[in-house]
Amino acid sequence: MFNHFHRKLLSLFSSVIPISKALVFWFISSLVISLFRTKMKSGGGGESTTIDIEARSASKGKGPVMAVHHVKKEKGGMERGMAIIDLVLRIGAIVAALAAAATMGTSDQNLPFFTQFFQFEASYDDMPSFQFFLIAMSLVAGYLVLSLPFSVVCIVRPHASGPRLLLLILDLVALTLATSAAGAATSIVYLAHNGNSSSNWLAICNQFGDFCRNVSGAVVASFVTVVTFMFLILLSALALRKHH
Repeated sequence: MFNHFHRKLLSLFSSVIPISKALVFWFISSLVISLFRTKMKSGGGGESTTIDIEARSASKGKGPVMAVHHVKKEKGGMERGMAIIDLVLRIGAIVAALAAAATMGTSDQNLPFFTQFFQFEASYDDMPSFQFFLIAMSLVAGYLVLSLPFSVVCIVRPHASGPRLLLLILDLVALTLATSAAGAATSIVYLAHNGNSSSNWLAICNQFGDFCRNVSGAVVASFVTVVTFMFLILLSALALRKHH
């Protein structure tokens, strides 16, 4: 197309003007045509360059997508592992809380000697602090049993933040209850072992040794439950932080 146009233009100028002017116009026309061709080539090359850039961008885009997917997989595996640890800790806390409640509920000792009017007996229901301890640890153990399905849901769906947030809030409430019960029982156990001369509270553990061992074991088990709750709350907080 361009060669045909070039020849037509040259013949026209040759027939109308002198040969020198025809050569000048031929040179100018050749220059214009060459510039036009160059522009067309550069335009086509620019289009292909754009396509190449888009292709490279697309190919580069695949990398981050795959990387994000890989990171999400690793993140999900980490959260699932934390959920499994949470389940194991809850089972351990159930055992500790039930042991504390059962031990306190069976703490009862009668001395082998008695008089006509008195029988020497020590029992948990003689002290309101121990009664509160039994009720509180029973409630904590019941809550831990009911929380197991939610912990399993966190394993099946590690990216779900709703069950994890619910467990965190309820764990805080249960931790408060368990800590108050353990603290109240600890003060009574301390007085049972050491007494208090200012209030004329006599140490009874020299006579009621079995009773004191039982209540002391119950208090130790309750503090194991408290520590386990601290780890559970820490795990839940870390898992929620991973979600965000």
